[in-house]
Amino acid sequence: MAPPTAKSRGATQGISARRVRFYSILLALQYGAQPLISKRFISREVIVTSSVLSCEVAKVICAVFFMAKEGSLGRVYKEWTLVGALTASGLPAAIYALQNSLLQISYKNLDSLTFSMLNQTKIFFTAFFTYFILRQKQSIQQIGALFLLILAAVLLSIGEGSSKGSTSGNPDQILFYGIIPVLVASVLSGLASSLCQWASQVKKHSSYLMTIEMSIVGSLCLLASTLKSPDGEAMRQHGVFYGWTPLTLIPVIFNAFGGILVGLVTSYGGGVRKGFVIVSALLITALLQFIFDGKPPSLYCLVALPLVVSSISIYQKYPYQVKKKES
Repeated sequence: MAPPTAKSRGATQGISARRVRFYSILLALQYGAQPLISKRFISREVIVTSSVLSCEVAKVICAVFFMAKEGSLGRVYKEWTLVGALTASGLPAAIYALQNSLLQISYKNLDSLTFSMLNQTKIFFTAFFTYFILRQKQSIQQIGALFLLILAAVLLSIGEGSSKGSTSGNPDQILFYGIIPVLVASVLSGLASSLCQWASQVKKHSSYLMTIEMSIVGSLCLLASTLKSPDGEAMRQHGVFYGWTPLTLIPVIFNAFGGILVGLVTSYGGGVRKGFVIVSALLITALLQFIFDGKPPSLYCLVALPLVVSSISIYQKYPYQVKKKES
């Protein structure tokens, strides 16, 4: 078989780039619309853990459907091993579970501004671990674009967040139960995202299969937490689907579809690109709130808009270039 020509490689890269762009747009739309859809179709009586577990089940069903549609289900079933699953998906799933717990602790002990600023450092940690694990370097311009993106993310988080202050004025509590947990969560987020990218790009682990494995691991962790959590007690007392209506399925399935897209964007575009998509989605949320709720964008949002556009443009225009050695 003849080796691929430069023209064929360029065509393949072009198709891959278009695919990443398509998945990124869909993910931004899903992530941006999710808060409004959830607010309209999930009542206050619905137990949070039941909706999260249902979303994980829906993600598994969607992933199996897409694998069957592309014809890879049988092959993946034959090649699947427990060790491979734990290596590719078990560790990231456990890391994400720990990260979410740390964020919940931190949010209760920090004001919104401090929490938002520290939480956005996960974008830098993603870039760091992507370099450390995958050796993917960033150009000086791309590093500058990441700074712009973090600034925009902080502004958007402040504009859309609440005005609640810190729950305690105790400096030690703020440090050990606020600042340190959110920083550790940011490090874990970057590590998990890079591990997922490594599994899909280096180990060639299917993004759909990774979604299934991570959903199962995450569900098991969540089920274990219900043994002692208030949500677990509520489900035992009122039933798993307490407060549900047929419309509750809409945000659950929509969120599950977003989980599939996260895997595809990470697999084809990387964890850093996913960070750009998520921040861009905050602008979509602000736009949809203006269209459907009549809530005008905040000043923070208007300032963040050109920052997001500029950061995306710079990051894509100035990729890292490998220096050619002089002969």
